[in-house]
Amino acid sequence: MKKAALPAEIEKILKNHPKLSVKFFRQSASGSEPVRDWLRQLPENERKAIGEDIKAVQYGWPLGLPLVDHIEGGIWEVRTRLPNRIARVLFALESDTMVLLHGFIKKDQKTPKADKQTALDRLKLLRHP
Repeated sequence: MKKAALPAEIEKILKNHPKLSVKFFRQSASGSEPVRDWLRQLPENERKAIGEDIKAVQYGWPLGLPLVDHIEGGIWEVRTRLPNRIARVLFALESDTMVLLHGFIKKDQKTPKADKQTALDRLKLLRHP
């Protein structure tokens, strides 16, 4: 199977060195990584698309729309268009690290309050354990 070509702007970004490292938020009590667990439940082609967008942010930061948008406070989102739906990964920056806080499939135009609150709660845990 032939690999799909990346958009030219993303190919250009990936030729540079990463500006951010990436880590998954880890639940301190259970040790689980909610975004990694969510990604594992998705089909391979969707995981790959989301991963490519995260990598584009890692290499091209700072970026704006259409790939990245500021949500609120220290929360940003990676916006991924999938074949039949839209995925979001909410993240925060800790120095030069992109911490993936929450991932979900978007069903409405606005980011649901519950998903935003999940990311804010995890950010609080990250910064004040």
